[in-house]
Amino acid sequence: MKYIKEYKYTVTYITLIVLVNIGFSIVPLVPMFGEMFPPMSLAVGLIFVARDYAQKEIGHRVIMAMLFAGLLSWLMADPYVALASVVAFFVSETIDWLVYSWSWQEFHNRVLISSVAATPVDSSVFLYMIGHLSYVAVMMMTVAKMLGALIVWYIIKKDNTR
Repeated sequence: MKYIKEYKYTVTYITLIVLVNIGFSIVPLVPMFGEMFPPMSLAVGLIFVARDYAQKEIGHRVIMAMLFAGLLSWLMADPYVALASVVAFFVSETIDWLVYSWSWQEFHNRVLISSVAATPVDSSVFLYMIGHLSYVAVMMMTVAKMLGALIVWYIIKKDNTR
């Protein structure tokens, strides 16, 4: 229990990855604008923000947390979805990590900038790997992910101005 409290953001990050991958395995795609849209993509934006908090908590070891979450996802979710998710997360989270790590911006801006850079890549790689790549689907997933990031960015920014 001590470690959960001490590493609450890292635990949250790992848990979100696993839960979203399980969700992608069980929540069906829905038709939207002539494309099939995965509703679970609405939750993925929170993972990018959770990664930023986890990195703030454990530094560059966040990459190990991502790999551990990928392993758990492989064991608990549909392996096909888990593989697509792990590859997409690895590529996009590496971009997110690089932008977050090398930006000299304030924390709330680093969260937003790293999400802007990484979410379209995540959407593209994941959709390609599950056989649903299209411009409309990438745009819908990216917008859905950025909504979560924008909400958190606003909350952090608002808290920093007090």
